[in-house]
Amino acid sequence: MTQSSLSAAEIKAALSLAAVFLLRMLPLFMVMPILTIGESSYRDATPELLGLALGINGLTQACLQIPLGILSDRFGRKPVIAVGLLMFMAGSILAAVSSSVFGLIAGRALQGAGAVSSASIALAADLSSEESRTKVMAIIGGSIGISFPIAFIIGPLLFGQIGLNGLFYISAVCAVLAIIVLLFIVPKPESIQTINKHGLKEFIKIIKNPVLIRLDISIFASHLILMANFVVIPIVLRDLINIPTSDHSSIYITVFVLSLLITVPLILTGDRGKRSSQYFVFSIFLLLLSQIGLYFIEPSKWLIIALLVLYFGAFNYLESYLPSEISKRVDPGQKGSALGVYSASQFIGIFCGGALGGMLYQTFAMNGVYLLNLCLAIVWLVVVLLMPATNQSSAKNELEQESA
Repeated sequence: MTQSSLSAAEIKAALSLAAVFLLRMLPLFMVMPILTIGESSYRDATPELLGLALGINGLTQACLQIPLGILSDRFGRKPVIAVGLLMFMAGSILAAVSSSVFGLIAGRALQGAGAVSSASIALAADLSSEESRTKVMAIIGGSIGISFPIAFIIGPLLFGQIGLNGLFYISAVCAVLAIIVLLFIVPKPESIQTINKHGLKEFIKIIKNPVLIRLDISIFASHLILMANFVVIPIVLRDLINIPTSDHSSIYITVFVLSLLITVPLILTGDRGKRSSQYFVFSIFLLLLSQIGLYFIEPSKWLIIALLVLYFGAFNYLESYLPSEISKRVDPGQKGSALGVYSASQFIGIFCGGALGGMLYQTFAMNGVYLLNLCLAIVWLVVVLLMPATNQSSAKNELEQESA
């Protein structure tokens, strides 16, 4: 096997875990383009409360990612992931039967309590070699990217037929399918590397590691911007550009297809030399450009498409790059813990993006949301440029690998 190829076992692991991620992320993404324009579906709904409902699952996921990541180090990945998917199913059912916005918020919060991302990414790292890990993560990240257009196509279409309640019932079914794939198709690691023997002292080192902090800040910022954008973009498409909700799917599929022209070249060439770190900074710059355009330029159909292409082209690259970098910077027995911190940062971003986006939209209209995203993107880029990309030990290991 060459350095650039995946073994049959790694391909099976990557594809099956990608299916688990897709089945979990697809229903979450299905409600993104229509939740903030579904105010008539729930009693007591306001833009602020709908924004909270959009992001509340991020708060509960953030609270539980680290504990579940640590538990996956001690007791294994699959049991933790299966329990998390059962909680996601329960939250979906609660949201489906709710008629008030407060029941919706409670259901979304319970969905997020099934916080399995850190354990799932750690399992992917367990099932792949270090040389193949970026490509395995890219396949998993690709499943998230694919779930965007699928969800954004069928979400608005199904909304007109079965409403938001029906979409949440579909979420419950997807959770059951994900459990079946996890238990019967996803391989079991050949060696047990999931026991965390390092204790609180080593965990504190993970939290304080400046290289990991740089990556944690990045996943926080990218998802905050994502969720805040989707508080207002569906409203912009419907109310300012006058595109019916049922036609939003054509906008999103166009965005996804064109964004591949950015994402795929970055992934395919990023592992050569030191390009991945350069592409990392470049992707943040593209995100910044998209937010500059949204804030300063009068919206139109093709402008929104172009700016979303920039955003998702960079965002999807980060979805594969960031978890791969996290897994390279820690010992095998610490992967669950480190990825727990990483995933907690991601979901705090989701919560803050939904909650702040709804609050700012209700108070200052869409420009308040765009200004938040623009300022955050600038701070994010500056932080990444100033903080260290590697520590001494990891830099030494990389030099040894290059000379080998």
